[in-house]
Amino acid sequence: MSVMVPGERVTIYDVAEAARVSTATASKALNDSGRMAVETRARIKRVAQELGFRPNSLAQSLTRKRSFTVGLLTNDSYGRFTLPVMAGISEGLIDHGVSVFLCAVGDKPELAQVHVEAMLDKRVDGIIATGKRVDRPLPVDLSRMPVPVVYALTAGPEEGLTILPDDRQGAGEAVRHLLAQGRRRIAHITGPRDFEVVHERALACAQVLAETAGASDAGALYGSWSEHWGHEAVAELWSQAQRPDGIFCGNDQIARGVVDALRERGVSVPGDVSVVGFDNWEIVAKETRPPLTTVDMNLKELGRQAGLALVRLVTGEPVDKGIWRLPCSLIVRSS
Repeated sequence: MSVMVPGERVTIYDVAEAARVSTATASKALNDSGRMAVETRARIKRVAQELGFRPNSLAQSLTRKRSFTVGLLTNDSYGRFTLPVMAGISEGLIDHGVSVFLCAVGDKPELAQVHVEAMLDKRVDGIIATGKRVDRPLPVDLSRMPVPVVYALTAGPEEGLTILPDDRQGAGEAVRHLLAQGRRRIAHITGPRDFEVVHERALACAQVLAETAGASDAGALYGSWSEHWGHEAVAELWSQAQRPDGIFCGNDQIARGVVDALRERGVSVPGDVSVVGFDNWEIVAKETRPPLTTVDMNLKELGRQAGLALVRLVTGEPVDKGIWRLPCSLIVRSS
């Protein structure tokens, strides 16, 4: 059993660990739902009482009325962005006895509509829409749903609630980090021009450099979200007389290609050139040599906030609509 710190709130995770059951089983036992042995339910309740667990009043009100299920719609077929968002939603809602029903819709309106109707048939109490681009909506109209909808990492209607990473803030952090390392000529290598996040990050990069005495803007190069483009961009930059000593990349794949291309030219990273990426995709960032300093969009926290906002909407609590921009974090490694 874990040792509780005095004054620290006891959560459903603590109860589950102490009772040696899953968090889902603990939640069902405390909410008097689901099937389990009478002895198991009684034991979990006894452990909760001994730990001083106080059930969330909102969770109790929900579970008295219904079995609470959230529908999660996405067109991110690879799960690159959706999986951490979903993890955050689940973490945020576990104390509420909530389960998440995931449907991947691709870019097919007919498939999306089928999944929406299936969610409504299952009596979900709310829907979270998420995706792979903040400037493109899912291929289905969710504006007239009979249940609340929250948009996370995808475009939503003006009258709705949309939660996004603060790309400008994150990009600004990346460039200021390069400047703090003594870099003065900074290049920005990024993705396709038709992405809103590309413009947001490029604008922040240019703005920070314009406001910094002694800094020089080596310009922005636009291409694909790929390691191959990182190689090509370095070839273009190194064909010029003036070369950068710092490079801010629009994502981690580009950054990895940049680091590899610099190594092939005998350029030391970070000795000669410092490189910062964006996304903190750990399977790329941690395996880059050297490990990549990058910006984390905090997608898990974004998902948690989306889930909690949806619960408030379901229960009729006041929630500010519009766009919520959550801060990004700079993850400093060795590049």
